[in-house]
Amino acid sequence: MRHSWYVTFEVQSRGVLPKPRHPRLTKTFETETEAKLFAKEKIDQGLVVIAGTLNPHMPKQVIPPNAISTWLEDRLDQQAKGSNELGD
Repeated sequence: MRHSWYVTFEVQSRGVLPKPRHPRLTKTFETETEAKLFAKEKIDQGLVVIAGTLNPHMPKQVIPPNAISTWLEDRLDQQAKGSNELGD
């Protein structure tokens, strides 16, 4: 089992800290589809999400928070195309 995608998301901070910080957690996935499904869940929870590929996966990809919605839409477009091809 080789994980080639990751999703990093900010977690809600608890307590009072002396200086601001943004704690994050990262989860790894075998496929881009699994990573996208997880990222969608976190976005739906209102969390900031970053995703990308792990070394040595090529081509290297990093999806910043401002591009996550476009990355997720790509999955929907691919699914729609796949279902249209099956119906033809």
